[in-house]
Amino acid sequence: MNLIKEKLEIHPFLIAVHRGSSMGNIVENTIPAFHAAVQSKADMLEIDLIRSTDGKFYIFHDGNENRLLGQDHNIKTMGSTEIDALNYRNNIGHSVNFKVEKLENVLNTFKGNILINLDRSWEYWETLLPFLDQFDMEDQILLKSPVQKSYLDILNAHPVKYSYMPIIKKLPEIEEAEAYQNINLVAMEIIAEDVESPFFQDKTIKSIKDKGLFIWINAIKLDEEIILFAKFDDDASIIKGPEHGWQKLIEKGADIIQTDWPNHLNNYRQKLKLTK
Repeated sequence: MNLIKEKLEIHPFLIAVHRGSSMGNIVENTIPAFHAAVQSKADMLEIDLIRSTDGKFYIFHDGNENRLLGQDHNIKTMGSTEIDALNYRNNIGHSVNFKVEKLENVLNTFKGNILINLDRSWEYWETLLPFLDQFDMEDQILLKSPVQKSYLDILNAHPVKYSYMPIIKKLPEIEEAEAYQNINLVAMEIIAEDVESPFFQDKTIKSIKDKGLFIWINAIKLDEEIILFAKFDDDASIIKGPEHGWQKLIEKGADIIQTDWPNHLNNYRQKLKLTK
């Protein structure tokens, strides 16, 4: 059975934790942050991937080098020896004894029952997919990407059929993703900038779910400009109340909600279970 489906038989929706749970001395996208997320009742870890110039895979969201590592060079321009020499900064900017995690260490640590969403990995699929095969974690790994032919062709041709979720921003992208017969399409991540977006409409969401696909909706708030689901987000849920954020995502049919606040969202999920 698909692991997402298996977990949805237990929960009304799944909780995906954005970069793990970081606070204090625990830094995002590290094994301690992923442990914290699991302890906060995460069903899925959302992690970011980069590849060094000599072909090693690491967990990091490039563009955050100054904030997290105290240096200005893009990590994707570095070799593995240079990356291994870096130390993280914690949440108050102090250098700590945490290193940028190697993908293999993260996969070996969390092999088992936790789902793992590999974000920002698509530009490496030609070498990443064969690398992933050695871990025998096909049931746990969920790949995602924008709907782009170059990415989907690689995924379509790869013999191991990892679960896949396209990032859908335009209606024609649904059919583009569905056109590939050898991709294990299991879900769609939908982006709605406002309530007028087609992806905020019940009809659109139902048409996707009627195909047996799961719906991923983002509650995370990255900044004031990027709106992922019509401002029904983590901030609104915490500041105003869950009915102003998470509840709307649930009403819209979210099977997976990505959040930065798994403890709070899980507490709300438990309350919903009790009221049924």
